[in-house]
Amino acid sequence: MNPLYRNDRQGEHAPSWYAASLPPEGARAPLRGAISADVVILGAGYTGLWAALTLARAGRRVVVLEAHRVGFGASGRNGGQVQSGYNKPQSWLEQQLGRDRARAVWALSQEAKAQLRAFCDAHAPEAAFRPGLAHGEYSTSALNHLRHEADHMARHYDQTITVMARAEFAALVKSPLYVGGGFDASGGHLHPLAYARALARTAEAAGVVIHEMTEVLSVTRQPRIILTTPTGQVTASHAIIAGNGYLPDILPEVTARVMPINSFIAATEPLPDRWQDVLAQDIAVSDSKFVVNYYRFSADRRFLFGGRESYSMAYPRDIKTALVARMARLFPQLSGVGVTHVWGGALGITMSRLPHIAQVAPNILSGAGFSGHGVALSGMAGRVMAEAVMGQENGLTTLSALPVPRFPGGAGLRAPLLTLAMTWYALRDRLGM
Repeated sequence: MNPLYRNDRQGEHAPSWYAASLPPEGARAPLRGAISADVVILGAGYTGLWAALTLARAGRRVVVLEAHRVGFGASGRNGGQVQSGYNKPQSWLEQQLGRDRARAVWALSQEAKAQLRAFCDAHAPEAAFRPGLAHGEYSTSALNHLRHEADHMARHYDQTITVMARAEFAALVKSPLYVGGGFDASGGHLHPLAYARALARTAEAAGVVIHEMTEVLSVTRQPRIILTTPTGQVTASHAIIAGNGYLPDILPEVTARVMPINSFIAATEPLPDRWQDVLAQDIAVSDSKFVVNYYRFSADRRFLFGGRESYSMAYPRDIKTALVARMARLFPQLSGVGVTHVWGGALGITMSRLPHIAQVAPNILSGAGFSGHGVALSGMAGRVMAEAVMGQENGLTTLSALPVPRFPGGAGLRAPLLTLAMTWYALRDRLGM
């Protein structure tokens, strides 16, 4: 089934606290007829919108096609966590890429955070960016590995990660289950849908045209690219494909390396007088479970708790029960608290858990597979692809060097292989292995 509609209704945002907390936004008109542009972009999430904004500011004519609404996919329903780096340790990237190229990759990830913060300061105060990101560890060996990596980052990258033993970390993140953890002051969290909407408004002010409710059915590769929709088509010199976990199988070079996986979030009732019983500071937290837990408080002090409990692409009938049980195991002090919103969504992952940023044809670029680190990185991917369209290829060359192999068997075997892997790692999590 088409991933655009597997778990969602066309044109409707997920039933998230994010959507409920913002004022309704008028729909943008679908594409009607045949038009042309310098660049056509599939997807109005962070990647596509940053690409569009970058190009429009440079004077290019840009059209964005979105099958649903701005921020419909992962960009509008994610955990809101702004991470440093990638979903692999920097020391691992050095082994794969060499020190110089790994440094260039790290520099782009740092610039991605700075780009996001500067945009929020200037254009999206409603996104309510807050600094601070912690990571919890469940075993002494994992904590020792964190200490080693923190030392490496301090010595070679001037990046400070404060590593804490059990008592100090428990004073910050008040769960009995962690043996310790780390704190990164350069990370943070925000309201993801507010950020996406602000990006769209800013891009439109720069001249970008966004068509919502406009699914791309095919990509025709000619000297000029044609993206065909049910009610029209766009012809352009270049195309940027930014569908990520919601991209239908219209670009095999991407779907062979990027696949969707579901993640779910619960929002509690506001806890204005109790929130510091859970977190001592207004920070975001994730942990070292393979089936990861991630959480933070919203501006109105709802606890937003996320995790991955489904290994099929269809949502389970009951998202809430397992998710809330995980939350209560981690924070017994939240047992019985009221839950007001529960929602799910797909993110794009790769075999290596690194982004797939690639030139898939002479005039087609694609960015996807951010594997849980996309809030900052996806915007940078959009920017470097836009710069590559304009002949500035350094950023694209750097990110496209990240190793992202094809899934064994290609797109057809992605899901069953992932189900086997996720089931095994979930068992390891439960057994404490």
